[in-house]
Amino acid sequence: MRNLILLGASLLLVAAPAAAQSPIEGLWANPKKSVVVQIASCGSSWCGKVVKASAKQQAKAARNGVDQLEGEQMLTGLKPAGPGRWKGQVYVPKVRSKVGSTVTMQSRDRMSVTGCVAGVICKTQVWTRVN
Repeated sequence: MRNLILLGASLLLVAAPAAAQSPIEGLWANPKKSVVVQIASCGSSWCGKVVKASAKQQAKAARNGVDQLEGEQMLTGLKPAGPGRWKGQVYVPKVRSKVGSTVTMQSRDRMSVTGCVAGVICKTQVWTRVN
């Protein structure tokens, strides 16, 4: 009987559909298209790593003490905070620190990324999906 239960459980695991892709997963560009971030699952949350940065954006980051912008974790610890909304942290090269962040889907191919310093000084950018 025990073997039958284990077999049944194994079959359910094999037959279970793959987890649905999150709407934030994929490649996203900032408004000037000078930075492309890849958002993917990282454990129990979502993270976004810079996969492409223009020479101008890289030079700007270097002036703020960031040696290599490409490869930098831009978004970390994003967790669901309601329908089409995630909260976590965003790395701001200009201040060389992570600040609280909210990511909100505006449509399938547009999302707003807001970062707030001390919860009161906030900046929002609308990122677009890169195909």
